[in-house]
Amino acid sequence: MARWEPGARERLVMAAVDLFTEQGYDATTVTQIAERAGVTKSTFFRHFPDKRELLVAGQETLSRLLAEGIAEAPPGASPLEAIAAGLERASNALGPANRELGPRLKAAVAASTELQERDALKSVSLAAAMTTALIARGVPDPTAALAGELGMLAFKRGYAEWSEGDPDTGDDLAPYTLAALKDLRAASAALS
Repeated sequence: MARWEPGARERLVMAAVDLFTEQGYDATTVTQIAERAGVTKSTFFRHFPDKRELLVAGQETLSRLLAEGIAEAPPGASPLEAIAAGLERASNALGPANRELGPRLKAAVAASTELQERDALKSVSLAAAMTTALIARGVPDPTAALAGELGMLAFKRGYAEWSEGDPDTGDDLAPYTLAALKDLRAASAALS
């Protein structure tokens, strides 16, 4: 077991998702996750407070990237144009490992009520990050909240389509999230 081998955090996430899928969330222990990842139990706890937190690995970074993209959108950008800038910034940070993880994570979440609840909280948190960034731009609260929710839906839909697609194409996530936002924008226009 290499104590300081790089990539321990990523290996822990992959090991956990695989074990959650194979044997269920409740039956999986921290020790099993650490062993599968090739690290010690203490290394696990340096990265995560408990196994539940593995699901939201990278959430803070994703929230920050979404907010930065929104903040850096041109001054005259509409709320949804600013959301698109945030989606593009965050999407460009995700690569092949994230794509590979998608279907496995989806299966693990579908099999566990506790993980479904944690995933829902992650979605709320990401939408809140976008809403807060829009409010900082001067967008009124109800508009910012609606745009933040649409942004979260676009990210989830785009990520699902991207991660379930052919990984050999090498295509990036951003076009998927931006297309999903465009579709949601058109769908919301049809509501009136």
